[in-house]
Amino acid sequence: MTLTLEEIAKLAGVSRSTVSRVINNQPNVKEDVRDHVWQVVREQNYHPNNAARALVRRRTQIIGLVIPQAIKAIFSDPYFPVLIQGISAACVECHYQLMLSLITSQMSDAYRRIIRGGHLDGVIVASAFTDDDVFINRLVSDGFPFVLIGRQPQRPDITSVDADNVHGAAMAVQHLARQGYTRIATITGPLTMTAGIDRRDGFLSGLRTAGMTLQDGFMVEGDFTEQGGYEAMQRLLSLDVRPQAVFAASDMIAVGAMKAVRAAGLRVPEDVALVGFDDIPLASAVEPPLTTIRQPIEQLGHTAASILLDNLARSQDGDGNIPPQRIVLPTELVLRESCGFGMRYKNSR
Repeated sequence: MTLTLEEIAKLAGVSRSTVSRVINNQPNVKEDVRDHVWQVVREQNYHPNNAARALVRRRTQIIGLVIPQAIKAIFSDPYFPVLIQGISAACVECHYQLMLSLITSQMSDAYRRIIRGGHLDGVIVASAFTDDDVFINRLVSDGFPFVLIGRQPQRPDITSVDADNVHGAAMAVQHLARQGYTRIATITGPLTMTAGIDRRDGFLSGLRTAGMTLQDGFMVEGDFTEQGGYEAMQRLLSLDVRPQAVFAASDMIAVGAMKAVRAAGLRVPEDVALVGFDDIPLASAVEPPLTTIRQPIEQLGHTAASILLDNLARSQDGDGNIPPQRIVLPTELVLRESCGFGMRYKNSR
């Protein structure tokens, strides 16, 4: 006679939901409990019918990653491959598959086919814009499971995972001030994105902490791209009094800024110091190596996917009251030569 999930739970002395999570390799089960449940499963020769279980649950074992940006930006930005790596790792751990969806809020037909078509169990939305309420609101109104990477400031009811962009940017400015720079400028990210806004606010906070004020022309909006960084740096270099140091809101912006400095016949960091944000692999490969704020990109993806998959398991087990979570992961300052730190360190030896 084939045992039921309830009978396995009774033999193991745990709840049905715990057995379900163990069998489906979901997180949030203590290791000793997980080992005990598997021992009972093996002793009873229990084999869950995966196909039948999927039909009953109406689950596809697939989650989607939605990136509401231009396709060119996604494939040219080294941030996204690292993020996808973290999400994929969490999916593999829980025997889920990942589908990448490059759609925007204007693509209503894609939303209907992908979200409402029943092809996904849930989605992760990455790098949402502050005005992308339409897409987010449709997910909420449909009751569709999702986790946001980033945040919507006006929507505390949404589960989100983010890096501490404000504190990270403030650390960058304070470090430059400690290095003795007094004319510090910034190239921001898009101010239609929360990451761009938060890093700008962190920059201004860092100036205030250092007893400085923003000088005229010392804030230029960029777009998280190398070309945007190049053009923004050209504007800063054209000022009557140019900055001594620049905080770039992404490493790609900083790389573009570095090229603009060289094109103007100047040097980094001797003439203009630079600090970026992200710590993508390219940051340590450029010359001079880029001082930057490291955000845990892979961990962002893994955490977002783990939360989504855990919520899916909990809802399947009858837990309909899952409160929203707002996870903020720490950032750290990585010192290299582009801010003058490495060169001064070498000279002091």
